[in-house]
Amino acid sequence: MSAQQDGGLDRGRIPPPNERVQETLIRDVRVTTAVPSAAETQAIFGANLYASNIQPVWIQVENLSEENLFFLPVGLDPAYFTPIETGYRRENRILNLNSSANRNIYDSSMRLRVEAGDIRSGYVFSRVDEGTKSFNVDVFGDDGRHYLMTFFVPVPGLRIDHYNVDWANLYSEDEIREVDRDGLVDALQSLACCTTDKSGEDHGDPLNIAVVGDLKDVYYAFMRAGWDETETIYRTSLLKTLGSALTGNEYRYSPVSALYVFGRAQDVALQKARADIHQRNHLRLWMAPIRYQGLPVWIGQISRDIGVRFTWRTITTHKIDPDVDETREYLVEDLAYAQSLAGLGYVTGVGAAPYDQPRGNLTGDPYFTDGLRVVLFLSDEPVNISEIQVFDLGSRPD
Repeated sequence: MSAQQDGGLDRGRIPPPNERVQETLIRDVRVTTAVPSAAETQAIFGANLYASNIQPVWIQVENLSEENLFFLPVGLDPAYFTPIETGYRRENRILNLNSSANRNIYDSSMRLRVEAGDIRSGYVFSRVDEGTKSFNVDVFGDDGRHYLMTFFVPVPGLRIDHYNVDWANLYSEDEIREVDRDGLVDALQSLACCTTDKSGEDHGDPLNIAVVGDLKDVYYAFMRAGWDETETIYRTSLLKTLGSALTGNEYRYSPVSALYVFGRAQDVALQKARADIHQRNHLRLWMAPIRYQGLPVWIGQISRDIGVRFTWRTITTHKIDPDVDETREYLVEDLAYAQSLAGLGYVTGVGAAPYDQPRGNLTGDPYFTDGLRVVLFLSDEPVNISEIQVFDLGSRPD
């Protein structure tokens, strides 16, 4: 039954939209969340809110303390929609205050105050994030205590590339090496210089980044910094890419072409769009058979798209900024300002290619570089930029 059809909503006690709930307990506050898909939202609210860029997020706050709590929706999305505004956008017209559409959406919304010993639940109407929805839940107590919880909730609808990776079986136990600091440097410097094509014969973009952190750390770090996942290449994603290229409309999850390391295409591809599809930063990561302090080590490639041209296979391909070192350093700054970076250092990688003697990637784009790869140690907890450690791993950029 949709929220509009249900005349008996108990504001403050709204049931979850599905079984894909996630729960976090910090001291005496338990927060549970769920995000309905576009189809589920249609069933609940009787309207295609996603088409209006509205994505309901269900929040439940259980206050186990003796103090009153206050939920701050601006922490979830600083540009969230109010319930009455959502009712207006649902109908695409100004509604009477007492209309059933307004009333039921209002009654479905999350209340801000959660009294001691009480449970409150409801919806915050955020902007749409497809793929994995990442958001914070901020709760403050009367006594000044702050509870901050971060959630990453998969939302059905997109074909995200890394959903298909069998992480547990990428390598056998015999293939994985545990290394110390010196061993990490040696291992990273012995890896391939560049990506390749599927045959492994032709070299592509330089492998200029390495990441230390488990899969959860990667999600936390990059999504907290505003990076988006990418769709696989299939008919719908190609058509959306073509439409975006022709019109300049935003397509945050546009697929990227496959490049190869370890004989396989990238395990994870992420992108950070700028003005339109022609301008984005994108990176690819491969989990290596290396562990440092028990954590996976990843090798990767990052570049900045500055233009686009059309191809038969993927509809479009991008022209990269030749200064790949600048894009590498952009990533360091981006993760640092997102408080996702615990430490960094540099090791040798592809080798230097000066400005006047550039190398080329698989699509013929030139690039120049100092030849280093940055090693990024990620954190799943916020790290102040002044607390980031800089490690001497034997190399440093000029």
